[in-house]
Amino acid sequence: MSCSCSHGDYTGPWWGFPPLRNALVAGMIAGPAFLLAFSGTISGSVENILYWIAIPIGAWYWAQEGLEELVRDHEVNISMLMIAATTGSGILGMWEEAAALVVLYGAAEGIEGYTFARTRTAIRALLDLAPKQARLLRDGREVSVAAEELRPGDIFVVRPGESVPTDGIIISGSSSLDESAVTGESVPVDKGTGMRVFAASINGQGSLTIRATAGFADNTLSRIIHLVEEAQTQKGRAQKWIERFGRIYSPAVLASSALMSMVAWLAGLDMSVWAQRSVILLVAAAPCALVISLPIAMAAGIAGAGKRGILIKGGAHLEHLGVIRIVAFDKTGTLTHGRPRVTDAIMLDGQEDTLLSIATGLEQPSEHPLARAILNYGKDKHVRPARADDFTALTGAGAKAEINGMTWYIGNLELFSKMGNVPIDVTERVKGLQEEGKTVILLGNENGIKAIFALQDTLREDAGDVIARLHAMGIWTVMLTGDNTQIARRVAARLRIDEVHAGLKPDEKVEAIRRLLRKGPVLMVGDGINDAPALAAATCGVAMGAAGSDAAIEAADIALMADDLDKLVEALHLGKKARRVSLENIVFAIIVLAILIPAGVGGFITIATAVMVHEATELMAVANGLRAGHP
Repeated sequence: MSCSCSHGDYTGPWWGFPPLRNALVAGMIAGPAFLLAFSGTISGSVENILYWIAIPIGAWYWAQEGLEELVRDHEVNISMLMIAATTGSGILGMWEEAAALVVLYGAAEGIEGYTFARTRTAIRALLDLAPKQARLLRDGREVSVAAEELRPGDIFVVRPGESVPTDGIIISGSSSLDESAVTGESVPVDKGTGMRVFAASINGQGSLTIRATAGFADNTLSRIIHLVEEAQTQKGRAQKWIERFGRIYSPAVLASSALMSMVAWLAGLDMSVWAQRSVILLVAAAPCALVISLPIAMAAGIAGAGKRGILIKGGAHLEHLGVIRIVAFDKTGTLTHGRPRVTDAIMLDGQEDTLLSIATGLEQPSEHPLARAILNYGKDKHVRPARADDFTALTGAGAKAEINGMTWYIGNLELFSKMGNVPIDVTERVKGLQEEGKTVILLGNENGIKAIFALQDTLREDAGDVIARLHAMGIWTVMLTGDNTQIARRVAARLRIDEVHAGLKPDEKVEAIRRLLRKGPVLMVGDGINDAPALAAATCGVAMGAAGSDAAIEAADIALMADDLDKLVEALHLGKKARRVSLENIVFAIIVLAILIPAGVGGFITIATAVMVHEATELMAVANGLRAGHP
C-alpha cells in the first residue's frame, strides 16, 4: 500500500518520470496560488478563489490515484483519507486549511516519490561506467561501434585507461583491471590470455584484445542491475505485514472520523467543533511515515549492497541478514582457495631443477588438479617440462612415461609400494606429511624414489580475520565439509571455528543445517552449485565468487560477486543496519501517531499543524531510510 505517488521503476531524469513530473508541475501552479492567498495581501473573495484554484490542481494526481485504488482494488488508502479531509475542510468553509493540506501533502509526496524512485534505480548509475563505444576488430582494422552492437564472438580492443564494453575472454595481452563496478573490490586484478573480463572493468597499463562472450544487454553488469531492481520489488515479511495493517487501519480511521461526527451530532454537541476535529483526525492518523518506513530502507539497503558487489535477491533476505545468529561454511573453495598447491618439495636424490623438470614433464598431459598444482609450481620456479614419450595414465595411482631413455613414475605411495620396497624413512616422511592433512606425490624410476611433493589446499588469507569479526558480532561459526575429520578439525582449529561437522554428503549437510536452525537463523556460505541443497535449506544462502556465473547467482539468496570473504561481513552489517533503521522508522512513526491522534481529537492542534507534522515525519522517515544503504 503506497502513500500516494507510484513508486515504480524510474530510469531517467526526474522530469521524465510522468507521475512525479505531474506532481511537481501541479505544485508549481498550486503552491504560488496558495502562498499568494495565504499572504493576506488580497481581499477575501479573491483569496478564496485562489484557494479554489490551488486545491483541485494540487490534489489532481494523488487524489486520482486514491480514487482509482478505491474503484479498482476496493481499498481505502492514505490518499482517500486526505481526500476526505480536504472535502471536510471545504464543507466547513475552511478553504485555507484545505489548500494547505493539498499543497503540503502533494509536495511531500513529490519529494518522497522522487527519492524512492532514485533509490530504487540508483544501481543503474553503474551503467555509466561502461563505455558507449567499442573498438571492434574487422579484417585486422579497428572500427568504432556502439557498445550495444557487440555480439558474442566479436573481437575488440581495450587500450590502457579505457573501460571494457562487455564481458569477454582475453585472447592476447596482459594487464591489471579494476573490477570494482562488478565485484565491489577496488584492488586491481592481474589478467592475462585466457582469463575472463567483465563489462565496466577499467583497464590498467596494458593493451588487451578480447573476444566477447556476451552482448551489452546480457553482460554481468547488466545482469547485476536487473537482479537488484527486481529484488527491490520483492517485499519482506515485515513490509507485507505493514501493508496488510494499512489495509485495515486506513478504513478504520475513516470510519472513526465519521463515527465521531455522528456521535457528536446525536449527543447534541457543537458540530462546528467536532466536525473540525473529525477532519483533523483524518490527517493526524494517516500512517504515511509508517507505511514508507520499510520500503525505503529495504530499497536503499539492496541498492547499497549491489554497488558493493553484494547481490541481495529480495527484501526478505535483507531482513534475514539482520537476524542471523549462526554462519555455516563449506570448507573447500570457501574457507580455502579450492586449489591444491605444492607446500613441500623434498629432493631425495638429484638436482631440484632436473627432478622438477621430469615431474612437470610427466604431469603436463594430465588435467588432474594435483597435476596442475605441480605444473604451476614448476612454472613459478621457471623450470621447463622435460619431453615425455609413451605417456600412460595409471588410474587411481599416477602416471608413467619415457624421459631421456628411462621410465619415470609419478604417483602415490601405493604405486611405489607395488613396484618394490619403499625405504622406511620415506614411508615415515610420507605419513608425517599426511598427518598434516597434505596429499603426497612421489617421483621415481626403477632405481628408487627421487623426490617427494606435498600438496595442500591453502586457507584464504582473510579467513581467520573474518571468523574473528563474526565472533565479535556474537555469531556462532560452523564448518560443514565432506573432507575427513582430521583435516577439518585442523583447519577449524587454525581459524578458531566453533563447531565442525566433517565427512558430510550433500544430504547430510542439509540435515546439519536443519539441526542448526533449531538454535536460530542460519546463514550458509558455499560455492552456490555443489552446496545448493544446503544453501536452500538455510535461512539465507550465500554464494561466493559469483561474478560471471549464472548458476552461482541463481543458486543462492545472496551472491557475493567477488571471491572475497570480507564481503560476507559487509553484507551482515548491511542487514543489521537496514533492520535497525527500519525499526527506528517504525517506532518513530508510531510515537508520532500516538501524539497526533489524541492532540487532534482533543482539539489541541489545527488542520494545518497536523498536515505539517504529518508530512515532516514522512520526509524524516524517508531521509532516515536512506541510511540503510551504508554499512
